[in-house]
Amino acid sequence: MFHRRLRNAALPALFILASAFAHADDHGIDSRYLDTSISPCEDFFRYANGRWLRDNAIPADHDVWGIDEEIDKRNLDILKHILDDAAANPGARGSNTQKIGDFYAAAIDEAAIERAGFGPLEPELAEIDALKSTGDVAELIRRWHARGLDPLFELQAQEDLADSTTAIAYAGQGGLGLPDSDYYLRTDTKSALLRARYRAHVMRMLGLIGERNASTEADSVMALETRLAKASLDPVALRDPTSSYHIYTMQQADAKTPHFAWSALFAAMGRGDTQRFSLAQPEFFVAVDHALVEVPVVQWQAYLRWHLVDDAAPYLARAFVDADFDFSGHTLHGTKAIKPRWQRAIASVDAALGEALGQVYVAQVMPPEARQRALELVENLKAAMRERLRAVSWMSESTRAAALAKLDSLGAKIGYPEHWRDYSGLEISRDSYYANVRAALAFEARRQFAKFERPVDRGEWDLTPQTVNAYNNPMRNEIVFPAAQLLPPYFDANADDAANYGAIGAVIGHEMLHSFDDEGSRFDARGNLKDWWTSEDRAHFDERTQRLVEQFNAYVPIDSLHVNGQLTLGENIADLGGLLVAYDAFKRAAQGHGDVAGVTSEASSVSTTPDQRFFIAYAQSWREQQRAEMLRRQLQSNEHAPASYRVNGPVSNSPAFAAAFSCKSGDAMVRGSAQVKIW
Repeated sequence: MFHRRLRNAALPALFILASAFAHADDHGIDSRYLDTSISPCEDFFRYANGRWLRDNAIPADHDVWGIDEEIDKRNLDILKHILDDAAANPGARGSNTQKIGDFYAAAIDEAAIERAGFGPLEPELAEIDALKSTGDVAELIRRWHARGLDPLFELQAQEDLADSTTAIAYAGQGGLGLPDSDYYLRTDTKSALLRARYRAHVMRMLGLIGERNASTEADSVMALETRLAKASLDPVALRDPTSSYHIYTMQQADAKTPHFAWSALFAAMGRGDTQRFSLAQPEFFVAVDHALVEVPVVQWQAYLRWHLVDDAAPYLARAFVDADFDFSGHTLHGTKAIKPRWQRAIASVDAALGEALGQVYVAQVMPPEARQRALELVENLKAAMRERLRAVSWMSESTRAAALAKLDSLGAKIGYPEHWRDYSGLEISRDSYYANVRAALAFEARRQFAKFERPVDRGEWDLTPQTVNAYNNPMRNEIVFPAAQLLPPYFDANADDAANYGAIGAVIGHEMLHSFDDEGSRFDARGNLKDWWTSEDRAHFDERTQRLVEQFNAYVPIDSLHVNGQLTLGENIADLGGLLVAYDAFKRAAQGHGDVAGVTSEASSVSTTPDQRFFIAYAQSWREQQRAEMLRRQLQSNEHAPASYRVNGPVSNSPAFAAAFSCKSGDAMVRGSAQVKIW
């Protein structure tokens, strides 16, 4: 997950956004955020962000508040203006403007949504009531998947790990209402209490659709989901790409799960011609198959009712929305208040018609010259990474040559797609919010089904341009930066090199380094899952990364919960390598040659050198605080460490950081002989 920035005062919407991020300094960092009562050598995250942490309480409708949320907040004003205008002036029937305008108008029409109640669910509820046998259950699951619902498992198209030029279907474990399998299996007091609250939530939601035996049905849901959880891989195991790659022909898959016919599923989806797919976690599906025989139909009915209403709740009447927020927002994340309807409506439009909305968005925020500037930064970072690969002492020449070839072929998508998605097959009206959501789900499902056993579209994006995030796709050997990630304060054309390389440069470096982390390094330059390492080089790499696992295992952010160094390893490798590569690239830039005279902020009288500003910009790009509930959830199941450790962890391994702030051996931010050196 990451960040970026950009500015063009000639465009009104972007001018407003950039002005909102005006810095106290004219040099890209904000010295007003510094807490100089804390030594940078003892806790650099708090030194760089201490006053920001003090002065920026988490809003009631958020579980996390930080730089991404600040950008999101200002982004929402732009998107709301776009959607208000589209709703008032929808244009021709079938146009993208009509679709985003009508979708938004239906989503904010609370009166119509209240009148509908849970009526939109009645056709599916009737299907559940009609189930007589476990064979009927299997058939209903197939029908729902064909419509875009995903009971029990997920089904989507993705590159074949052995041939990245072709997409295949992947059927992956799912079917749980809690975040992952560990939530059902932990025996500590907090986990048991959370499960009790979850059961009460299931009962409450089933009661809202009129189920008289909601308590008994909630017990059935818990029992079946716990059974599925026991058969599921945990988050650490899922990081291994081979855990999701098990190719079966239709005949083999049908034999593997004799009570669930995959050939019938693909036929229901209109893709009966599909020959092979990945049954991603085979033993999970064996457990599902056994459950189809052993679990009574009445228990399956309770389970299907629950998942139907759980998925639909955000789009139904207020009672469902409130109940959903009480558990998913408040209990799981600690959020105090629900976001206003217009913001939730924007998120819904983005999920359904993201590129239609994005096409208008980028016209307002990203001029072509900004896109070009970002591409130049990518090339500078690649040049710095190339030098690091050439200098790595533990790598053999054959592995080094393959690594350089992979870096040279690494693609970069900046801002927005070259070709926009075609939504002509999606019908949207103002008649029903829920009907629009279901139409969009079905449309996306058909789009996925059409990809099976077809050539990969390498121009496709997995994020919308208005999303504050970035990613590395190892199967396409590419890094992707949406326009919203290239906005101030991540990337600012008016900021100095130190600020831009410390913020957006480290983001670019991070995504680049994912190609060489513990997972990405298993894919070759073509994006195929292929071992291009010598066994000795892999052993050297594993020995170095294990030190990073141990470093992060030692961090205890809350209670007795440690960071999971193995689960977060890929992100930690990318953070450390991205910071080092960004610093190297900065030192190649004009303003990075030598540590020239410091600059004093008029706002704080703090004088900073270019190297210091580089590291401060890095730390300030991670300014964030989160609620305790959200922090606990992150530590239990998320592959990212908390933000403060993503600052202090990498800088404590950087000799350049220690030199910039005159840190000495024994300081908390100097690891000395324990320093991790990978790339």
